[in-house]
Amino acid sequence: MSEISIVQEHNLSPQQAREAAQQVAQRIAAEYGLACQWDGDVLRFERSGVEGALSLEGQRAAMRIRLGFFMGAFAPAIEAKVTEKMRKVFVTA
Repeated sequence: MSEISIVQEHNLSPQQAREAAQQVAQRIAAEYGLACQWDGDVLRFERSGVEGALSLEGQRAAMRIRLGFFMGAFAPAIEAKVTEKMRKVFVTA
């Protein structure tokens, strides 16, 4: 099992950070067929072979993704793609 951890600093308000997290979730959900659901300030997502969470913690967003055996082969590509998407939506002012 592979694990990806991405932290993105930001200067967004709590509402703006939540909207940015929702944008990231919608993009990765569409691309990887994930089901997403908010649990407080944590956006949880999953599908067969993939589970994770995007947590909003003050001025940072932290994403953890656990990949099953078959999806683990794609870990570097997934990490690069998600990192880029988080960097774009959590733009630091």
